[in-house]
Amino acid sequence: MPAAPENRTLAAMAAILGYAVLIGFTDNFVQVIAVEAGLWQFHFLRSCIAVALFALAMVPLGLRLRPVNWGAVAARSAVHGAALMIYFGCLAFLTVAQVAAGLFTAPIWVLLIGRIVYGHALGPVRIAAVAVGFVGVVLVLTPGADQPLGWASVLPVAAGMLYALGNIATREWCAQESAAALTLGFFVALGLAGLAGIGVLAAFPQVAGAGADGFILRGWVAPSATFWMWTLVQAAGSMLGVGLMVRAYQLAEANRVSIFEYVVLPVSALWGWVLWSEVITGLAALGMVMIFAAGAMIAARARE
Repeated sequence: MPAAPENRTLAAMAAILGYAVLIGFTDNFVQVIAVEAGLWQFHFLRSCIAVALFALAMVPLGLRLRPVNWGAVAARSAVHGAALMIYFGCLAFLTVAQVAAGLFTAPIWVLLIGRIVYGHALGPVRIAAVAVGFVGVVLVLTPGADQPLGWASVLPVAAGMLYALGNIATREWCAQESAAALTLGFFVALGLAGLAGIGVLAAFPQVAGAGADGFILRGWVAPSATFWMWTLVQAAGSMLGVGLMVRAYQLAEANRVSIFEYVVLPVSALWGWVLWSEVITGLAALGMVMIFAAGAMIAARARE
């Protein structure tokens, strides 16, 4: 059997930080897009723009977009795409806090799947870091504050499990693939899901609420210049950000990298403060410190 690739944990951590900065910035403007357009149209057109940008950059940047293993890339793309579509779909009937808290169970799933399926060793430091990081996420998001947790809360947790599986697949199934090919596959999967959603809403129109309240159920609308501008920013920023995230999971095992994704929350909150003057509560600040501490525990262990 070929030897497992070396874990470059610190390089993976740097890639995740870059991913968090880019995604934290671009995702703050989804609320602007949601005022006039729908989720499905947004995903479809964003993916179309991303595919066009990949085509333009392929030759000058020497990007390798052709998969080595088409089946593995398609499977990974489908799993990650399903996770994010469940995540966004749940926003129609659960609070953002509940949905995000469910998605960020992913590092716990990474540990369980990695140990049970692939036999990855789990040390006490890594287990403790995941626990500390998840408690920090709960403090930042305070799930269930606006409405009690019910059976529907299982769906975001399922999204977290699928997201974890996709992250594991990045290294276990797609180690020989380029980050560009995996990122392109991710956008193609979301674009196809968006197209399917547009088709369903065209066949079975729904009454969408005004503004951002109608984001999930809104069908096709004539996009404005504002929509095109921020969707283009989203596509370009997401391409770079997701590419960095993919690369991070190629640089080190998923159970080492997944804990670093918790940093997306404090970085997004920081962008919210910079862009919209959103105030961070003391409890949320404590949670962010715990998230940072969890990442530091993994980084220190990697140095050893």
